[in-house]
Amino acid sequence: MNEFKIRSNYQISGEQPKAIDLLVRGLQAGVDRQVLMGVTGSGKTFTMANVMERSHRPALVLSHNKVLAAQLYREFKELFPDNRVEYFVSYYDYYQPEAYIASTDTFIEKDASVNDELDKLRLSATRSLIERRDVIIVSSVSCIYGVGSPAEYQESTTFVERGLIVERDEVLRQLVSGQYARNDHDFHRGTFRVRGDVVDVYPAYEEKSALRIEWFGDEIEAIHEFAPLPGRRGKGLHRAAVFPTSFYVTSPQRLESAMRAIRIELEERVCELEATQKLVEAQRLRSRVQYDLEMMSEMGTCTGIENYSRHLDGRQPGEPPNTLLDYFNDDFIVFIDECHVTIPQVRGMYKADRSRKLNLVEHGFRLPSALDNRPLKFDEFEANRGQVVYVSATPGEWEMQQSGGIVAEQLIRPTGLLDPVIEVRGAVEQVDDLLGEIRKRVTREERVLVTTLTKRMAEDLTEYYHELGIRVRYMHSDIDTIERTEIVRDLRKGEFDVLIGINLLREGLDLPEVSLVAVLDADKEGFLRSRTSLIQTAGRAARNINGRVIMYGDIVTGSMQAAINETCRRREVQQAYNEEHGITPISVTKDIVNILDTIYESDYVTVEIPESAEGVGDLINPKDFRRRCNSLKRKMKEAASSLEFEKAASFRDELIELEKGFIGTADYKSPT
Repeated sequence: MNEFKIRSNYQISGEQPKAIDLLVRGLQAGVDRQVLMGVTGSGKTFTMANVMERSHRPALVLSHNKVLAAQLYREFKELFPDNRVEYFVSYYDYYQPEAYIASTDTFIEKDASVNDELDKLRLSATRSLIERRDVIIVSSVSCIYGVGSPAEYQESTTFVERGLIVERDEVLRQLVSGQYARNDHDFHRGTFRVRGDVVDVYPAYEEKSALRIEWFGDEIEAIHEFAPLPGRRGKGLHRAAVFPTSFYVTSPQRLESAMRAIRIELEERVCELEATQKLVEAQRLRSRVQYDLEMMSEMGTCTGIENYSRHLDGRQPGEPPNTLLDYFNDDFIVFIDECHVTIPQVRGMYKADRSRKLNLVEHGFRLPSALDNRPLKFDEFEANRGQVVYVSATPGEWEMQQSGGIVAEQLIRPTGLLDPVIEVRGAVEQVDDLLGEIRKRVTREERVLVTTLTKRMAEDLTEYYHELGIRVRYMHSDIDTIERTEIVRDLRKGEFDVLIGINLLREGLDLPEVSLVAVLDADKEGFLRSRTSLIQTAGRAARNINGRVIMYGDIVTGSMQAAINETCRRREVQQAYNEEHGITPISVTKDIVNILDTIYESDYVTVEIPESAEGVGDLINPKDFRRRCNSLKRKMKEAASSLEFEKAASFRDELIELEKGFIGTADYKSPT
């Protein structure tokens, strides 16, 4: 199937038809950059979907935020059930890159925790791009990081076809080259098992479907899909492809060539260091690289092998790495969602990565070629992308200039809802004043978002309101990716009433149940209280007919006034449209579902454990016990590896006290 088909009860309305026509005509005419400027709730996602349906071209939807990316993924899957909609974000739940602090002579080893579900979704994305054209990839900015060569990836793919004459052992060798492991007892993703003339393969990108290949002599007699757990046979296939378990697959010949190049670079770099009397650095580098080479020779890989990606890919110094963009055909479309945030994020990735690695190279921890294991520079991203549509309620000046004035504007919401009324109140009693407003919303079974300036304030305010009987949680960058999506879902379900955060509550979160957004310390000028940020924050209350925004501040700053003025302008246009067309505003209604199909329901810590664990059983649900213990263990190891032993001891003592608080209860289960 190569065509997109929307299956939805929604109909295009308001200003959507005009915006869709403008964008489609621009794409057909070869216009390189366009802007879709739509207020919150105006149906920008539905507009993008209709542009995709009429264009019939692969699409990349780029988001700056994993939570927003997950929400978009869900929405596009619902709109395009017959097409491939995939999710591509960083597969790390926790990632500490290696670094060197010269002032204290401290080297921090790389430490990471890989999420198996996200890894599966990434592999499914590249598989879809190779197999068909009707593909939508919803991605974070991780798509500009290296993922291995598409050519090597396809060369390591195992192709089978009914009637093909091929020895069974040859197919097994191909599977092993794709990094599949034989396991006849524990059949799981990324493994295969052999039973006489029958080979079962569990593809690394599948959730509930495996492949059974049957031979008669040297001829493939049958190919079937089957469900691994019950073993029930599914539909028969004429042909099938088994893609590798990793993007980083390398043939033995390429690996040997790469190792020779690494040895040559090592000798050259050691000579440079010794010539400048950096003898310690030279010895350190030789020792580390030789150890890595020995591991590659014996095991085919080593810790931190991505730092040798330039040699493994056969790239020249400075040449950009292969990324997800290289898996697309040349005619794909890029929708950059919340472009006012996403574009600066893409622009800043390269310099931040290079700064850290230059320090490692200078002090002999890595070869200079490690600098080429990097994200794309912004100009490389621009050169490698397809036609682009910048999407935002508040596009930046750069995007507006680049589009050459081709702007599709959506101020009218299909529901007839107006932008929320903004009220300014003094900041002196903001916490207690907000408490009264929260209680009003709780009685109406409505939800509240509160934005603060710091993580500490978000956590302290959560604990304060919790003690007063408010059902409240917080969300910030320390919360795991999957957990954030579940927190948002639980807020909508009414598991709690108030969500407190920082900038994670701004762009794109679709929360129709929220009727109040409170901005604490709104008069503190800066990134989090700029005109753009305040307009985006206010938009979270624009999907509820009772939507209202309260900005707490002792003065009205220029940014506050600009946000208020823009909101008033929009309200006037929206009110006039409603009166002209006889529209009565109604709140948005949306089903509450898991944002990711494969993630199961969980409970999450609401309030941080106090320094004393006394009474901890009253603060933490027993279901959260194992999660909290694992978190403390990770923090303890991080502190110890950073030589912060007092801090590590503090986490250890907190862990001990936490376990004491649960020992003897019916719900107690040791985390070990």
